[in-house]
Amino acid sequence: MEKNSFIDLHTHSYCSDGTFSPEGIVLLAKQQGLGAVALTDHDTIEGLAQFLMAGAKHGIETIPGIELAAQCQSFHQPELHIVGLGFNPNAAIWAAQTQIMQQSRHSRNIKMAAQLTAIGLPLTIEELLQNAGGEIITRAHFANVLLKKGYIRTRDEAFSKYLSQGLPGYVPKILLTPAQCIQTIHAAGGISILAHPTLYHLAQDQLDLLCEELVSLGLDGIECFYSAYSPSQRKNMMKLAKKHDLYPSGGSDFHGENKPLISLGTGRGNLAIPYSLWENMKQGIEAFNNNTGESLI
Repeated sequence: MEKNSFIDLHTHSYCSDGTFSPEGIVLLAKQQGLGAVALTDHDTIEGLAQFLMAGAKHGIETIPGIELAAQCQSFHQPELHIVGLGFNPNAAIWAAQTQIMQQSRHSRNIKMAAQLTAIGLPLTIEELLQNAGGEIITRAHFANVLLKKGYIRTRDEAFSKYLSQGLPGYVPKILLTPAQCIQTIHAAGGISILAHPTLYHLAQDQLDLLCEELVSLGLDGIECFYSAYSPSQRKNMMKLAKKHDLYPSGGSDFHGENKPLISLGTGRGNLAIPYSLWENMKQGIEAFNNNTGESLI
């Protein structure tokens, strides 16, 4: 792979809350001239088989990924997200963990639909599944259905009035712990990355303490490149990576039409993530799996 090529290690397909198919992401990545792309759907690996086959078919490096939500016990944050990269999608651990996560999501979705219906905004799980185009329903799909049914004027209104914490359509998630997320990713042979740390609205010293806590649980990396970062935030994330000996990672958080201002690979126009970051991570994954007697990528 050319050292000057760029990558995107945080994307979503319609298997979670994006609008592109897994193969569509591969085709767009090739069109954009990316050297590698990861699919990191929320709490599911459903799209990875299609994604990896598409990578082989179209001649672009595709990286198995997932974005896991974890219950955060620090700084009064309800949750944080851990991205897994470079693991074996066929590892036995995924069958058990994804079933638990999907059952939790389904229970939550039923409660949210019931609460919205009770306040005069009736909608059904069937309508949500149809909008999702897959088995994973997220708040983005609730917003889409509310808009389609004319209950709101914009998707943002769904979150400001109904779907955010403390509002009448919101139900808290039942989440894995950060340790469980990291252990699951490691058990499948991958590396764990703290996703978009600035979105947790913590001061730099708090992020420092959070990294220290997560590193003690086995965290491997941190997203130092992200669509929403300012130059100073990117610099601060790189400082944390260096201080805690974490792999710098990053990605656009591409969702297709569900985040129309974010483009694959370039985010809001401010991303250019070098392939060398993934090259370093890949070497670490290979070393880890050679020590365990199994090469997974």
